[in-house]
Amino acid sequence: MHPLLIPLHTSFHAHADPGEAASMKAYLKDQFAFLGIKAGKRRALAKEFIKEVGKQDRTVPENLVREMWALPEREFQHTAIDLLIRYQRSAPLSHLDLYEALIVNKSWWDTVDMLAGTLVGTCFQRHPEMIQSRTEIYIQSGNMWLQRTALLFQLKYKQATDWELLKRYCLQCAGSKEFFIQKAIGWALRQYSKFEAELVRTFVETHELPALSRREALKYLNRQE
Repeated sequence: MHPLLIPLHTSFHAHADPGEAASMKAYLKDQFAFLGIKAGKRRALAKEFIKEVGKQDRTVPENLVREMWALPEREFQHTAIDLLIRYQRSAPLSHLDLYEALIVNKSWWDTVDMLAGTLVGTCFQRHPEMIQSRTEIYIQSGNMWLQRTALLFQLKYKQATDWELLKRYCLQCAGSKEFFIQKAIGWALRQYSKFEAELVRTFVETHELPALSRREALKYLNRQE
């Protein structure tokens, strides 16, 4: 085990709560094991660990993250994401490959959405020349979670959202029967509607989108009426 990970591993296991673990596991459809540490407590326990990693090197070691991802308990994956977010501004471009590997392994919304909307999104802001080529790969991949990433990476871009790209990806995914794709289309459109209401409303009204996507896309606008 990576030397920096040993104290965290010991601490997390010492604070395990089997009752909470069962509830957390059920919430994520029994797909992952949990120690039963709630988010606030988990972040408090991991605070020193995250500081120590930064003292060693402001670039988070990929082998450390991959080892955390390989551990069975979901708290370690959540902490790995917290760690990557803490030092994302100093992350090398090579971390994009790491983010993609995490997206397609142990995939579910609880990790993918943070990876997509925060880490991949920030990476593309720092390296905009990568957006077109990499997101096209995501959309064409056939992997639901990479496709969701292509739809959601601009969630925090506000007015800087590439509207033409977002429209294109929404339409390319509009025929999907996957709940998480339909939901992502609506979420991405709803987020942009906060800045360009009429563009989004017109798009939704003039294109064939899944009912779920339409409902999600118009939630914010309908509340404003």
